[in-house]
Amino acid sequence: MRALISVWDKTGVVDFATRLSGLGWEIVSSGGTAAALADAGVPVLAVEDVTGSPEMLDGRVKTLHPRIHGGILADRSKPAHLASLDEHGIAAIDLVVCNLYPFRSDPGPELIDIGGPAMVRAAAKNHGDESGGVGVVVDPADYEAVLEELTASGGAAAGGLSAATRRRLARAAFAHTAAYDAAIVSWLDEPAAGDAAGVAEADEPSEPAPLPPTVHLALERVDECRYGENPHHLGARYRPVGESTWWDHAYQHSGLALSYLNFFDADAAWRIVHDLGDAEGSSAVVIVKHANPCGTAAGDVLADVYQRAYDCDARSAFGGIVAFNQIVDLDTVERIEAAAQADLIIAPGYEDGVVERLEAKRRNTRVLEAPRPDEAGLSLRQINGGWLVQSPHTFASAPGDWQVVTERRPTEGEMADARFAWRVCGHVMSNAIVLARDRTAWGIGAGQQNRVESGQLAAAKADGRAAGGACASDAFYPFGDGIEAAAAAGVAVVVQPGGALRDDDVIARANELGLAMLFTGERQFRH
Repeated sequence: MRALISVWDKTGVVDFATRLSGLGWEIVSSGGTAAALADAGVPVLAVEDVTGSPEMLDGRVKTLHPRIHGGILADRSKPAHLASLDEHGIAAIDLVVCNLYPFRSDPGPELIDIGGPAMVRAAAKNHGDESGGVGVVVDPADYEAVLEELTASGGAAAGGLSAATRRRLARAAFAHTAAYDAAIVSWLDEPAAGDAAGVAEADEPSEPAPLPPTVHLALERVDECRYGENPHHLGARYRPVGESTWWDHAYQHSGLALSYLNFFDADAAWRIVHDLGDAEGSSAVVIVKHANPCGTAAGDVLADVYQRAYDCDARSAFGGIVAFNQIVDLDTVERIEAAAQADLIIAPGYEDGVVERLEAKRRNTRVLEAPRPDEAGLSLRQINGGWLVQSPHTFASAPGDWQVVTERRPTEGEMADARFAWRVCGHVMSNAIVLARDRTAWGIGAGQQNRVESGQLAAAKADGRAAGGACASDAFYPFGDGIEAAAAAGVAVVVQPGGALRDDDVIARANELGLAMLFTGERQFRH
């Protein structure tokens, strides 16, 4: 039995080859792998001795040869294939152990592997059936299981791996090459260095890059959820193969295992709290329930910020996700202990003693510590039979570019309230209305089928606490009744995209009511 071993990641390969050789297998290898095995005293036959051809083109051509691929691809169940091997003096290869150049570490043409994927795919194609076939190993984590099975079967004299094992390994091999190709396609979709420089030098903001003609997802399962969206569903977290996300560096101090909705809502809260904190240049707290913020606040003292965020909607905060953009201190944990229990708390860190107090008073609350969220990529959403893809959620307009459309201009304080309300509104599911004052979202109306009812819901939750503050609407007001609802809630300024057919009527009604109104020129629908 002959094995061809050619790996970039040499983790465990010397021990694997040593034990394989001890089972009676002949080892064929190339390049750095052959040198590593020979240095360790493993009997090894160089690829060039098999092919009769030296490595060429700085190693670009090593294994691309009929004496290699013929040995891998010959179907042992076909006498004609075996006769062809005999005719050309080619020995069959029964096991291919290969992993590919680490393209993601330094993307570029020299790390686009050719011979490796060709061998891996050839071996996986020929994994065969019960009559025999080729085994292929692309992950060092499989070395031990392969050795155990070969040992149990009696080594090289008795044969190779079982059909079930070869099939499992073939699947892993095709997943490996698929992920590798997906990484290369993603790299080719990125702007070239010259294009990026041109964008950086431009005076005007650049338009979003065109969406790619194809999207290639290669994902690996990394976390099992406690359950899916409901307890009778299965759920898991996947990530792009070979990549690390902020979730991979999050640490759970205590609490129950995370469910599907814990991941979903915590991800939303974590993105919102950092966006809000960055925009305000201060501490921020966001409480999320079912992907919507039900409480948001920003300010200088974290304990006070948390209290205001919680007081926005204390009823909805029960069982919610609480996100902090600053380290949670002892003063803040006292406020948390006095509030309704949260399902999950996430922060960049905790002062000494905070986690222990949360464990004692909130035993089931999941307490997570995490780095900043990753930069958003393409947004994908599954529909029946396909996917919808769009560029990531952003705020396209700057407050300095907003247009004052009413006779009364907002004061400096009202403008600050409008900026805060608009930022929060951009993260609320449509139709969205946010009433805010003093960097606190006192009323949030979300997900209603019409804007007036979202406004009524926001006003009921605010209960007068946003008086003198701002009302933000994620899309234009088509009629004056929405402005009337904002005025009834006591706000002084309305911020909205503008662009309705009846904008003039809406502006006139705002003037009659003594409101200041700002047009952002951008819509912030979220569904």
